[in-house]
Amino acid sequence: MTDAVGAVTGNLEIATHLLDACGLLDVRVRYAGAEEWYTVAGTPVAPGDSYPTADLHKRVVEYLSTPALVVGGNEEPTSLRRFPPA
Repeated sequence: MTDAVGAVTGNLEIATHLLDACGLLDVRVRYAGAEEWYTVAGTPVAPGDSYPTADLHKRVVEYLSTPALVVGGNEEPTSLRRFPPA
């Protein structure tokens, strides 16, 4: 899910950028090969106490790449609003 355009589906690219020394991570998504990036809902993401900032990119990509619950035949949208802290 993005705040700007809602759900984006299909073949996507995910990019993360460190915003500051505190480890906040900006997360954006775009359709593969497209020019326009969209901020993922729930961004920026902060690292938890039990894992280092260096692992945050990997954890975010894994979280967003994991299929969500299917309800009524449709997959629920995924955002970072409930991203687990550890």
